[in-house]
Amino acid sequence: MGTSDQFTRQEFQRILDVSEKQLNYWEKLRLISPRKPGAGKVYDFRDLISLRTAKQLIETGVPANRLRRSLLALNEKLSEVQSPLTELRIRSNGKDVIVERAGAQLEPISGQFVLNFDTRELVDKVRVMPERTVEDWFALGLEYEADRATRAEAIAAYDRALAMNPKHVDALINRGMLSYDQAELEQATDCFQRAVALAPDNPVARFNLGSVLEELGQLQEARQHLRMAVRLNARYADAHYNLAFVCEKLGGFTEAREHWAKYIELDPTSTWCDYARRRLSTIS
Repeated sequence: MGTSDQFTRQEFQRILDVSEKQLNYWEKLRLISPRKPGAGKVYDFRDLISLRTAKQLIETGVPANRLRRSLLALNEKLSEVQSPLTELRIRSNGKDVIVERAGAQLEPISGQFVLNFDTRELVDKVRVMPERTVEDWFALGLEYEADRATRAEAIAAYDRALAMNPKHVDALINRGMLSYDQAELEQATDCFQRAVALAPDNPVARFNLGSVLEELGQLQEARQHLRMAVRLNARYADAHYNLAFVCEKLGGFTEAREHWAKYIELDPTSTWCDYARRRLSTIS
């Protein structure tokens, strides 16, 4: 286990037995900071050690300003090692918090209360944590997907979920969308086809498959899936829009007018509504 290992916010709280309120407060004081901010916050082993030290000190009444100085010094030293959980020992001599590596003192950290715990016990807690479930990986994919900078991590998370359960329809749909965003249309088509095969009454799966097939030039099949999407959900505005577009390409102008009009009715303030109005007036 090394400093590159990462944990979600929920796993972090479970390992250290701290509440959401406590973690929010300590982050506000900048006693601990996630490695990636925002909805998909993640933490590593250095954070585990730092917050374990913080928790011990807080429980013995160390003032926040003194604690913050102690943690800044500790984090500075932890940045120099690869596996703090296995390499370091944190103890107190009754006055200072001392970080040791292989029996050698790294640097005293100001503190006036006795602390005495081995960082190796955190390894044991991590090891006995339950393995991530399919839903854990799916939720992690959602967190990573919220930030464009971590789309690769989102793909990896969805792939892990699908390796555990190839029939996870939502993971297939989200994985397909990430492939679509990267212009990997064949990969996206495969994901959406699998989703439709598993859940033929899922309008989102039908819409996505129809949309990507339209881009691949498979217009008849695209229209079939888009028709099914609006049949399953008559208020699916985007499906009406794409279906109208495909119908026009195929010369089905009467059907196209129907779906342009429905799209305008359902989403009159969208940025695409002006185009829909122009198409409707052109083919009327």
